[in-house]
Amino acid sequence: MAPDADAGGTTLLWLRRDLRCHDNPALAAAADADRLLPVSVVDPAGYGPADFGGPRSFTYEKTGSHRTRFRLDALDDLRTRLRDRGSDLVVRRGDPASVLSDLVDRVDADAVHVHTRPTPEERAVEERVAGALSAPLVRHWGHTLYHPDDLPSDVSGIDDTYTPFRKSVESSASVRAPAPVPTIPDRPAVDPGEIPTTTDLGVDSEPVDDRTAMAFEGGETAALDRLDAYLWETDSLREYKQTRNGLVGRDYSSKFSPWLNEGCLSPRRVSAEIDAYEERRVENDSTYWLRFELIWRDFFQFQFAKHGGTFFTPGGIRRREIAWRDDETAFGRWKRGETGIPFVDAGMRELNATGYLSNRARQNVASFLANDLRIDWRKGAAYFETRLIDYDPASNYGNWAYVAGVGNDSRNRAFDVLWQAHRYDADAAYVRRWLPELDGLAPDVAHEPWTLPDEERARVNYPSPMIDPATLSGDG
Repeated sequence: MAPDADAGGTTLLWLRRDLRCHDNPALAAAADADRLLPVSVVDPAGYGPADFGGPRSFTYEKTGSHRTRFRLDALDDLRTRLRDRGSDLVVRRGDPASVLSDLVDRVDADAVHVHTRPTPEERAVEERVAGALSAPLVRHWGHTLYHPDDLPSDVSGIDDTYTPFRKSVESSASVRAPAPVPTIPDRPAVDPGEIPTTTDLGVDSEPVDDRTAMAFEGGETAALDRLDAYLWETDSLREYKQTRNGLVGRDYSSKFSPWLNEGCLSPRRVSAEIDAYEERRVENDSTYWLRFELIWRDFFQFQFAKHGGTFFTPGGIRRREIAWRDDETAFGRWKRGETGIPFVDAGMRELNATGYLSNRARQNVASFLANDLRIDWRKGAAYFETRLIDYDPASNYGNWAYVAGVGNDSRNRAFDVLWQAHRYDADAAYVRRWLPELDGLAPDVAHEPWTLPDEERARVNYPSPMIDPATLSGDG
């Protein structure tokens, strides 16, 4: 996908959401030079308020405290790992086009290597940088399980439904072996700079809630530790398919997503570890299912490469005409976890407190906003963009569009959140964990506190449902 760059001379490696040394195609290519300058540019435009733009424009916060902390941790870890290899990470704050152009001229670089991304905002930044440089911008693809050059068809021709895509890659494509960490050349004498703090970026710090499933620490070191722990130490992969819908605990799911989405962990490294696990431990439905989920992640990356900005419109890639509501009061109650529907509120309070939410909880809170409240799904997706520690634009907006019925599935994706609550939180442990005001109630009542007598409801001090629970949509 990327043109060959001449060996020798000086190269820059522009690190974005690829903060690792292992299986890093851009690093491997950039290291084929006499000198290499690894650079990360922290762009202030990625923090603070932003305009969503387009039809029904609105304002939201780009990056919240949880992901900011995780990202800064990842930069610090990568700097340490590069220093251990005799190099360093140069960190600058500012506009990437200006910063990189100045550095290219300063060290007389012959090329700048970078991992490309399929989403419009990231592509636009790449184009601005390419236009500002006096050296070529050499783009690589390194964040998916399958490389686009290895797909059975061109990206423009892939199916818009997941199952045909999955079957096609499983039968007709192969996963490349992870690239080894290269020998990293000496770097030019450039001041490495300071890694900014959350305060420097105008982001308020939030403490780690002690109810969190796990305290996510950014960086390649923590990523590889988690990979080792989940597969080899706890042997949790063995039962992943049975436990993946869990809501409370550390190992009901892999929780690789924060490291995958910030580029601290390569999906091909995960796949290689699954291969090793299947050879040494067991090969079963669970080992298959973890790779199945990695293919889901690929699917949305390639869908955004195919459809681009259409995904961010109210009607999505299906161009549906839906009368989305503008109700800031209702939207505010949803954001705060005060809808009066405990399963929804528990999910939103966990998201706000930790930056993480299980897949099952994500689908339910998204469905409630889009299918029950009928509030513009993009506002919910944008709020997730702010709060999530594992935010990725393709996965986030792709999944929200899917649930809202404007994305990659023509079926009704509405969830009956009450049925879901009783099915997946039968003992109400999740609801009572995040809604302590419901502690002490029987499980059925904790999920439906509006059934309490009026006097008991007043003592519980939990809000009444913002809609009639009997009208909740979905059939499962």
